[in-house]
Amino acid sequence: MKILLSGGTGFIGQAITKLLTAEEHEVYILTRNPDKHKGTSQVHYVEWLTENASPENTLPPIDAIINLAGESINNGRWSDEQKKKIYDSRMNATDEILRIIQLLDTPPSVLVNASAVGYYPPSETKIWTEQSTERGEGFLAQTVVDWEKKALLAEDHGVRVACARFGIILGKEDGALPSMALPYKLMAGGTVGSGRQWLSWIHHKDAARAVLFAIEESVEGPYNVTAPNPMRMKEFGETLGKVLNRPHWIPAPGFALKLALGDKSALVLEGQKVLPDVLQTKGFEFAFPTLNEALRDIYA
Repeated sequence: MKILLSGGTGFIGQAITKLLTAEEHEVYILTRNPDKHKGTSQVHYVEWLTENASPENTLPPIDAIINLAGESINNGRWSDEQKKKIYDSRMNATDEILRIIQLLDTPPSVLVNASAVGYYPPSETKIWTEQSTERGEGFLAQTVVDWEKKALLAEDHGVRVACARFGIILGKEDGALPSMALPYKLMAGGTVGSGRQWLSWIHHKDAARAVLFAIEESVEGPYNVTAPNPMRMKEFGETLGKVLNRPHWIPAPGFALKLALGDKSALVLEGQKVLPDVLQTKGFEFAFPTLNEALRDIYA
């Protein structure tokens, strides 16, 4: 297949590109600076979101689009300016994806659009699946709701849309895990907040595989990209400490994190127990279904 990918130079985008090329697909990565990247026979860089860019005029017939573009929620404190950047970057990139779809001679068969488990309300007791009708409140939930709503407009052009509600994606060098592991490496790891909040996680390789699975197996609508065994934060920290052979003993109280991170502290102090019902119902097999397996692979 020929697959168009936005956000391809980011953490999960790189994992997806690696998987797609290993599976002998051809990848067209949308970027503002194509000259900064060296293409190959399988990976091509295409300029977009600049004044003179017209990617629709240079692309071959595209089979599928993966849209991951957007300012990372891990970048900096969530000031009003940063919140606007997080929100606007997702809306603007998706608008451009819709414009490209409309102008292609033949629209792709599917759009897999990134989303997040922040769609669901935080809870220590409830379990959320794709069938859950409740949605969260606040900045992150509203961003996710609006992002999915905009992506679904591609259906007006005959494109199947799957919204990948990613959990916390675990990788050694990027994403949330390095900052979570650092206190343990400094012999200062411990329970974050109450420790009872849920953390719905997934190994980066399984996250990439779940995106390709959605393309190949006709997944439609929202689907949760999380491992089948979410963990409470206390157990997550204990498992991380064991894998790193470091103690789990110095707690990080919630009030201190709120002072340090502001609204962004909700990413670690609040959580959702999210299960990947759609993936499992369609037969997706996780390479790393448990946290111990995932962390031991990452830190092997």
